[in-house]
Amino acid sequence: MTDTEIHDVRGRRVWDSRGRPTVEVEVHLSAGAVGRAIAPAGASTGSGEAMDLRDGGEAFGGYDVRRAVNAVNSEIDSELFGADADDQDAIDAALIALDGTPNKSKLGGNAMVATSMAVAHAAAAAEGVPLWRRLGGIRAHTLPLPEIQIFGGGAHAGRRVDVQDFMVIAVGAADYEEALDWTARVYIAAGEKMASAGKLQGVADEGGFWPVFDTNEAALDMLVRAIEAAGLIPGDQVAISLDIAASEFGSGGQYRLGLEERALDSDGLTDMLTGWLERYPIVSVEDPLGEDDEAGLIAFTAAAGERVQVIGDDYLVTNADRVRTAIEKRACNAVLVKPNQAGTLTEARAAFDAAMAAGWGAVVSARSGETEDVTIVHLAVGWGAYQLKVGSFARSERMAKWNEGLRIAEAIGKNASLPPAGAFPWG
Repeated sequence: MTDTEIHDVRGRRVWDSRGRPTVEVEVHLSAGAVGRAIAPAGASTGSGEAMDLRDGGEAFGGYDVRRAVNAVNSEIDSELFGADADDQDAIDAALIALDGTPNKSKLGGNAMVATSMAVAHAAAAAEGVPLWRRLGGIRAHTLPLPEIQIFGGGAHAGRRVDVQDFMVIAVGAADYEEALDWTARVYIAAGEKMASAGKLQGVADEGGFWPVFDTNEAALDMLVRAIEAAGLIPGDQVAISLDIAASEFGSGGQYRLGLEERALDSDGLTDMLTGWLERYPIVSVEDPLGEDDEAGLIAFTAAAGERVQVIGDDYLVTNADRVRTAIEKRACNAVLVKPNQAGTLTEARAAFDAAMAAGWGAVVSARSGETEDVTIVHLAVGWGAYQLKVGSFARSERMAKWNEGLRIAEAIGKNASLPPAGAFPWG
């Protein structure tokens, strides 16, 4: 028996930031080490991502997870008993084989990703180090540049505006702490400006201000004014990042902007977005066209990809094969990495590695339905990701992650740094 032999896998039903049930897993090793992790859940989801196992029926709108928790406590516990937590690849391969479906629908992506992450934490605990150090070793010293939501729209805010996320990136910050400081100033300034305009009406799912705007572009105007009101220089110190989430309001190359009551084809949406790039300090655009509009994504990347980061989310769903295909077709130039989209850490890491090997950007991301779990921060640091996206600068399920980054930076010490400017298209 080794110290990292799995002795017990325990699932339990806990609650996420939307007040919906989700899956927590504890992995106990033979020598007493324990790892724990919680599965997040998305609202804006790609059709190719791992499927959460939900109970259906009337309770909690069908979102209950008792079947997924039972899968952890029965099939997964039996399968992993005696396995070596030190071998993440073998653990995840066993989970994938046990499930046996292309979309993780038997055991549930929620049960599988929580187990996969908990195993990683247990192995790190057995080694006596935090997960980020176990993953990255002594070379782990780069903190991801935060990408932080100020206004939340789309599926995260009752589709009050069509664009899902209006975010900021502190492109001129000297370190991780300063990036958070600057973002806090912008967030406060945005709230004050919304209040003075009589538009402050609470926050959306990820903590960004509720988007009370007459047009999508009005949010960009307000965001620039908030950066200036914070005493920062738009573009030089703090830039704008957008998650269009175009699959949420279009299909087949046809898009409907509900807020503005107008329809656009693929070329029209590209023209609108590239026009924004000319008028605003935007450095990153996620899912500018729908996941089924590959030709549109290729055209947008050709038009904008030299000057901005074009991130694939719904189109790539943290899938290494899809990333490699997109690299060949030049359909974007960065990948959003969401472990629960893939279902296991091994699969998520494969997508990350495929992107980095091609010189692409890689953004480790949370979901709109989150918890106090901070695993993704450790993944971002341990893997050497350039960016981290967890939502806004409010709500404890978001702040737990930003704060964990501060603790990791402190643990790294004087060698802690952000990625070099040359790592980004805007550098």
